[in-house]
Amino acid sequence: METGLTYTSEMTVQECHLAMNVGSGDLPVLGTPVMLSLMENAAMNAVKDALNEGETTVGSFISSSHVRPTKQGDTIHAEAVLTAIEGRKLTFKVVASDSKGVIGEGDHIRYIVNIEKFLSKLV
Repeated sequence: METGLTYTSEMTVQECHLAMNVGSGDLPVLGTPVMLSLMENAAMNAVKDALNEGETTVGSFISSSHVRPTKQGDTIHAEAVLTAIEGRKLTFKVVASDSKGVIGEGDHIRYIVNIEKFLSKLV
């Protein structure tokens, strides 16, 4: 695995994604948790093909702005770029945009984990 891996996730804002429906606000605009989830999805997908069999990544930290509202029906894109690798720790720059431009950006950290070992902690 090397830095520079990137992926862009895309979605159309539906009624279920609105702040008033996800519990993060009371307005009919894209909820911040939904934007953050799309950023995480992009980061996960940026590195999934570089992982060993039986491994995945899990999110552990995200710091992001959310600077502009997005209406229902608009399409949003979240791009993640792998910027640093420290052992199992992966750091990404994430940026979300809609049809009018950037709506949020920040940093996201994920860790490479062995799926079986990670899930065994649930017992």
